[in-house]
Amino acid sequence: MAGDPRAGRNYAGLSKEQRVAQRRTRLIDAALELFGTQGYASTPIERLCTVANVSTRSFYEDMGSREVLLIALVERVSAVALAEAMASLTRNRGASLSVRVIDAFRAYLAVTCADHRSARVLYVEVVGVSPVVEQWRREQRRVLAGLLIGEARDAVERGEIKSRRFDLFALAVIGSVHALAQELVQATMPVGTVSLDEICSEIACFVNCGLGLD
Repeated sequence: MAGDPRAGRNYAGLSKEQRVAQRRTRLIDAALELFGTQGYASTPIERLCTVANVSTRSFYEDMGSREVLLIALVERVSAVALAEAMASLTRNRGASLSVRVIDAFRAYLAVTCADHRSARVLYVEVVGVSPVVEQWRREQRRVLAGLLIGEARDAVERGEIKSRRFDLFALAVIGSVHALAQELVQATMPVGTVSLDEICSEIACFVNCGLGLD
């Protein structure tokens, strides 16, 4: 039987693929707003569709589930953050390990913590959602840990630091970064809110002490 003649039809000058891409963008934007303000668990699909101006049928066709939408959102933010961290490493080529690592983390956090919504989604709402989302989080940790391990090993070759097991150290740093970012979102300490500068200062202390740097 012949295929549906409407399948490849353009509407308002847009192909089907372009329309799907636009709907996905609107859904991800809506997810940033709603997951980042009222929370993932408190945001029904119907509310997402209303804010994104997308039908529920299109939602299931384009995304499939809230879980997939959440991953699409955190991937969009983290991809930009990772690119900024890599750009920082390129800018600081030839600098000390401490400068390179700390500035790269600052660049990464400047994106993920650009506003309260993105920070809440990346460091609070994404935690413990499902095995699939946890797998995404593990993969993200592996990427960040790989960068830090590579930087440390390069520093060993330069004679800047002594060789040691860097994989656990990298995970410890990443865990500290996440804990500090969570504190930025939902302060639990009696001193109140923390700033990005304060977080980066703590990261600097952790990295410098952990690697035996001045």
